[in-house]
Amino acid sequence: MFPVIIPAAGYGTRSLPASKAIPKEMLTIFDKPTIQYVVEEVVRSGLDQVIFVTSRGKSAIEDHFDVSAELEAVLERSKKFDLLEMVRGLSKMVSVQSVRQKEMLGLGHAVLMAKHLVSTTHFGCALGDDLIEAPVASLKQLIDFAQKRKLMEQDAGVVLLMNVTQSDVGKYGICELDPQTGVVTRCVEKPKAGETSSRLAIVGRYFLPRSIFDLLEGQRKGALGEIQLTDGLNALAQKGKLYGHVLEGQRFDAGDRLGFLEATLFYALRSPLKDGVRKLMKEMQ
Repeated sequence: MFPVIIPAAGYGTRSLPASKAIPKEMLTIFDKPTIQYVVEEVVRSGLDQVIFVTSRGKSAIEDHFDVSAELEAVLERSKKFDLLEMVRGLSKMVSVQSVRQKEMLGLGHAVLMAKHLVSTTHFGCALGDDLIEAPVASLKQLIDFAQKRKLMEQDAGVVLLMNVTQSDVGKYGICELDPQTGVVTRCVEKPKAGETSSRLAIVGRYFLPRSIFDLLEGQRKGALGEIQLTDGLNALAQKGKLYGHVLEGQRFDAGDRLGFLEATLFYALRSPLKDGVRKLMKEMQ
């Protein structure tokens, strides 16, 4: 069973002021914290171990998936058994470990913080800003891809990609891909105009060999003193050991205000309240 690293240590500046005192991962999209959608995807992928990389002020994330004896006792006394079952289900959903990233030194550094907790040949990684709705959970798409191509035997990994417009290329890590083999030939973080012709952006889902930790440890820090995961992926690509899989599904950028709203409406319109939501939307036009 492969563990899934979920980096959740950042300041959440794109979500300010909402994230000033509340972890951005705990902001509610319709009726659940953002992070719960990601963990539910882990479960739908057939996995049950998560490693949260957190920082000061983020303990609410671990608490959300922990046992709450007092709350359970109140719900049981009140005979609110449906809510009791839901609360208990959260604590049984996955096995949780966590580690602190004491300094914000980049996504690559955050992933590296979990090295000592990963003993398997490969691990998953899921970013909390990216919510993905798909017939097959996106992490499972990557694992299925890896198993079909026998990537575990090759000490290789696979990243999830999506097509973006040319004007958005500079907002993402971009992969150049050999369309015949699916092999990633180069990764570049937020390229400037003319640096690449690819429009394949990295979505926040990865299935990587444990050897990438060594590549990240040897990675030169950037101008801001950060270790970028994209640079580690590029080092893996230069060894011919990184593949790309284009997303089959819909992705929401929960760190962006419009993306957050889009995700909220998406899940609201698929809930028992969908008729009321449609009515409200019509009245507000």
